[in-house]
This record gives sequence, structure tokens and C-alpha cells, in this order.
Amino acid sequence: MSAPARTARTRPATTGRRQRRRAGSTPADVVLLLIGAGFLLPLLWLILASLDAEAGHELRIPAEAGADNFAAVLTPELLFRPLWNSVVLSGGTAAVTLVAAVLAAYPLSRYQSRFNRPFMYTVLFGTCLPITAIMVPVYGLFVQFELLDSMPATIFFMATTTLPMAIWMTKNFMDGVPASLEEAAWVDGATRMAALRTIVLPLMRQGLGVVFIFVFIQAWGNFFVPFVLLLSEARQPAAVSIFSFFGQHGAVAYGQLAAFSILYSLPVLVLYVIVARGADGSFALSGAVRG
Repeated sequence: MSAPARTARTRPATTGRRQRRRAGSTPADVVLLLIGAGFLLPLLWLILASLDAEAGHELRIPAEAGADNFAAVLTPELLFRPLWNSVVLSGGTAAVTLVAAVLAAYPLSRYQSRFNRPFMYTVLFGTCLPITAIMVPVYGLFVQFELLDSMPATIFFMATTTLPMAIWMTKNFMDGVPASLEEAAWVDGATRMAALRTIVLPLMRQGLGVVFIFVFIQAWGNFFVPFVLLLSEARQPAAVSIFSFFGQHGAVAYGQLAAFSILYSLPVLVLYVIVARGADGSFALSGAVRG
């Protein structure tokens, strides 16, 4: 069969496959558009409502856009003190969790034992326990030891709730750092902790940033634990104080709630940008070991 004839037969088949592929992708595109709209419309309402002094639950363009809602929430009692409490609570939880996760993940990553896998599965089981199931005994424990309304005690408890997943994530990142780098440091006289601090941790800086952001966001949006363990209004984070915009009998200050929500999300976005920029190229391990 000549080449032109084969080409003529191949083109209709190829065109038919392309048409069927396009027809099959149309429902998927519609579903993706609907999902995107489901995420976009609430964000659009958040922006428009924050600029509308008479905002309601419906999505609408404000008749007179202004910054009155932002001016109303920019007070120490409504915004600055709760945000500072959230930063202290989330930052402390992330720092404590990260240190404990590194110390727990190091022997699991570097030493092979028959107990590693059962231990990791036990840790994974800890992520399945709902926080509401253990809050009653935890509350009783805090009452017995007089730790209620204590920010450090709340930080340590929140760190224990995020530690299991942090150990899994940290171990996976640590497995990507070649052990030969540590061995070279040991030959030069470094101890194991010195090699961990000067060799392993700098090379997995991006992974540590991911774990830190993960734990920080989990603690930043945690409402139940601070609501139960932090009693005084002066120590409550923004995740709890945001309910001050919900009045009695269904009255809600929608405009101020939207403005507060935007300002409440900014620290997490700023932290993500800082960590993402500071971790560029941290996994570039090529050339680290010379033969």
C-alpha cells in the first residue's frame, strides 16, 4: 500500500479519536467549572461584603464601597489582641511540634528495626482519634493540675494533637537526605546531633517549612481546643473571638465579619510566601558528596 493511501486512512482515525476525546472532556470541564465556582463565589462574597456597610448574607455589589468595616474591626479588642494570641498559640504549637517531630523521625529514618513499622502505624492511628473524644478527660486533667487558661499548657496539648502527622511528614522528608552526608561528617569528628543540626536539617529546610506551615495552619484554625481550655477573653485567639460578630437572635454583622476574616487570613498567607521563597533550591543535593 502506498504512503498517501496509508496517510489518508490514518487521518480520519486520528481525527475521530480527537473528537471523542474532546467530547469526553466536556463533562469534566463542566464539573471543574462548577467546583471552581463553589470556591470562587464565597471568596467573592467575602471581598464584596467587606466593602459594603450594609452587607447581608446574599452576594451583591455594594452601592457605596468603603472601608468602614475594616475601620470598625481595627481595634485592639476585636483584632490585634486576638491575632497576637493566635500567632503565639499557632507559632508555639508549630515550634514545639517541629522539634519533637525531628527528634522522633531521626531514629525512624536512620535506624532499621522491626519495631519501626508497628510504631509508625501506631503513630498513624493517633491521627484518627477525634479531638472531641478526648477533650473531656483532657479538661479534667487541666482542672486537676490547675492548667486552665494557661497558654503554655494549651500550646503543649495542641502540639500533641498535631505530632503524629508531623512525624510521618518529617520522616518522609528526612529519608530524602542521603545518609552518606552524615557519614562524611562523622569521619570529620562530628557527633550525631551535630550532623543532624548542621547537615540534615539545612538540607531538608523546605520539608521543615512544609511541616511548620501544616501545623501552624492546623493550630490557626483550631476553635474547639482554645474555646475549652482558654477561659479569659484576653487569651482567646482570633478563631474564638470571631464569634463575637454573631449576635443574639440570628443577628450577624456580615460586613465586619467579612473584613475580620480577610485580615485573619493574611498572616497565614504571608507565612506561606516567606517560607516558599526562603526554601527555594534547598533540596539541591547534587555535588554534596565528592568521590
